[in-house]
Amino acid sequence: MADVLSDEEIDDRAPEGWHHEGDEIVRTYEFDEYLDGVEFASEAAEIADEEFHHPEITIRYDEVAIALTSHEEGGVTDQDIQMAEHFDDAR
Repeated sequence: MADVLSDEEIDDRAPEGWHHEGDEIVRTYEFDEYLDGVEFASEAAEIADEEFHHPEITIRYDEVAIALTSHEEGGVTDQDIQMAEHFDDAR
């Protein structure tokens, strides 16, 4: 079981563009075209499945929002920070 990060640790370690909301870190990626966002969401889903750590992904017309938390631990862990970095790299 992973340790839940403190608010300060989350704020210090979350990648640029990610922010802390409750027991999650969230980021919204913007796209010029709807299908570009869908393609990114699909790639994010593949990454999540490989890592067996599944975020909430919301697809809108010109943006994709991703929320990460470790449900079993009840908050943000190192794995969430690492997943955020993977998603940023995929963008």
